[in-house]
Amino acid sequence: MEKIVFTDPDTGEKAEFAVEEETRLNGTRYLLVSEGAETGDCEAYILKEVGTQEEEIFYQMVDDDVEFAALAKVFSELADEDTLVTF
Repeated sequence: MEKIVFTDPDTGEKAEFAVEEETRLNGTRYLLVSEGAETGDCEAYILKEVGTQEEEIFYQMVDDDVEFAALAKVFSELADEDTLVTF
């Protein structure tokens, strides 16, 4: 499972996430990421690619309710039948 490090632009705090799914919608790349817990419940987030610079890719958390709802539906359809994705 691919891992990415997300750095909060406001605080500089770093968090590592596991990439669960990836999709492209209207030319924009989105990632469904989780805290990567092997067992039990964990938080999931949707990240939106907002730019690149050299070898770095920049993402931001999707916080627009309409955009989030549409992406949650897409990721739910992409998820394996054995995997329960709830938002």
